[in-house]
Amino acid sequence: MLRGGAERAASIVRKHKPDMLLVLFVGILVLLGLIIIYAISPPLAARAGGDIDPNHFMYRQLLYLLIGIGAFVGAFLIPVNFWRSIQGKLIVGALILGVMPYLLQSTSIGLCANGACRWLNLGIISFQPAEIMKFALVVFLASFLAARMKQGKLNDFQATLVPVGIILFVVSVIVVGLQQDLGTGITIFAIFITMLFMSGANRRILAMVAAGVLALGTMFIIIAPHRIERILTFVQHSSSTEDEMGYHINQALIAVGSGGLTGKGLGQSVQAFGYLPEAANDSIFAILAEIFGFLGTVAVLGIFAALLMRLLKIMDHSPNPYHRLLMAGIFGWVFSHAVVNIGAMLGIFPLTGITLPFVSFGGTSLLFMLAALGVALQISRYTSHLPQTNVTKGAYEDRRRGRGIGGARNPSAGSFSRT
Repeated sequence: MLRGGAERAASIVRKHKPDMLLVLFVGILVLLGLIIIYAISPPLAARAGGDIDPNHFMYRQLLYLLIGIGAFVGAFLIPVNFWRSIQGKLIVGALILGVMPYLLQSTSIGLCANGACRWLNLGIISFQPAEIMKFALVVFLASFLAARMKQGKLNDFQATLVPVGIILFVVSVIVVGLQQDLGTGITIFAIFITMLFMSGANRRILAMVAAGVLALGTMFIIIAPHRIERILTFVQHSSSTEDEMGYHINQALIAVGSGGLTGKGLGQSVQAFGYLPEAANDSIFAILAEIFGFLGTVAVLGIFAALLMRLLKIMDHSPNPYHRLLMAGIFGWVFSHAVVNIGAMLGIFPLTGITLPFVSFGGTSLLFMLAALGVALQISRYTSHLPQTNVTKGAYEDRRRGRGIGGARNPSAGSFSRT
């Protein structure tokens, strides 16, 4: 049972106005991304060659953004429980779509490059199934873990850890094995760990899942020579221009460093003229640093921090366990993307091909991340005035006391509430 202020807060929760600060922070980031794409669209078009309009990439980004805004509004208007009602169909459909690029690689539908099959081409549009899988996984895990919490089986080995382990393994094989996308695999692992931790799973389960993730990651790195090469390049800090990975990292650091204190200004980027690979996608943070400098970069990092803190606040004020777990998954999704992307551009992490949330050029990633934030905005309408910190603290205390798998001493250990 909930106790004290949290119990009273949970009993008076009613539908109210959404958290507009969430909209403000997301809006600033997507507008910033559009401005940067506009500034570097001419050099990108010149590099592409042909008779491409100088503003071609800006127009495409604007189209992606309009579709993404539609997804954001649509997800906000849909009741949160709708996603719970279709979570089974959603995860099955996402897994099937995830396999399709590999199965259809010999056709014009499956788009592959350098052995990596990650895209489906439908003629008019092309999309990346892995982004759908992230959204589906957040919905599925939130529903699954909330149900186990209600049953008092959150820390049960057979009821929780085995199904979660199977899902994690299947998704890993599809994303990292078939699609050859370790970066997306890292994001998915982060979502798993974040949601398990926030659910109140005990240390034993968290340790087992972390060990499984480490083992899977090591296996997928060992069986792929290009991943070993990428890690060695990162460790050795190669400066050779003949090495693709070393070249990419060096050009990113040059872009970040050349921005100085205040940046070169819009339209003054040098790295966008073909020096920095994937300037509009994976490497856009480096371009951002080159244009806006150290002060502008710190401001952007501050906006990301404010957005993430807002997501955590909504989660902490949500009495409903299902809502809390959805927010945990969305937080893990945005956080992992931002940290891995920025870390790679600063030479802290190896290159992974992860986009910068809401800023990078692209359609599928922007679409589903905005849809996820639309779900978060809907959840913000059902928060309590008081945080659920006493419940979260109780879940943490259960983990600290080492409740074993199976929850013999307290079958409901780790639950946020009893529903």
